[in-house]
Amino acid sequence: MLMRHATAPGTGDPPGFRVDDCATQRTLSDAGRDEARRRGAQFRAAGIRPDILASSGWCRARETAELLDLGAVTHWPSLDSFFADRGREGTASAETLAQLRGLGSGRALLVTHQVNITALTGIVPRSGEIIVTRLGSAGPGAAGRLTVLGRLPPP
Repeated sequence: MLMRHATAPGTGDPPGFRVDDCATQRTLSDAGRDEARRRGAQFRAAGIRPDILASSGWCRARETAELLDLGAVTHWPSLDSFFADRGREGTASAETLAQLRGLGSGRALLVTHQVNITALTGIVPRSGEIIVTRLGSAGPGAAGRLTVLGRLPPP
């Protein structure tokens, strides 16, 4: 499952932002924090627990993952936004797919950004939306995208 971080006003990041300093980034709004908590509660009520919960290193994605309260959050650098560096799209997508293949049959919930999800699925998700996917073929001619099974709108 790919989840776009919960609501964070604006687009992209301010000039001069630093990934290691949340004060320089676009962060979740109070509504976004509530969205993340509600989504986590929905998953827990349904008995859904991912085998891995990974996120981008951006504060809005990491905070979304933490507020889901579904387990320990792991940083996957391949989930970091490439909004400001579109040249990273192919590499980041390939790394994410390789990491997913390495999980075997495990269930993953990846909290990331619109550009990353669009690159992997062709879908432009809303903030807080989850795209349910499965891995496709890794062989020659594979599209380099995930197969979309469904969409869960923001809570």
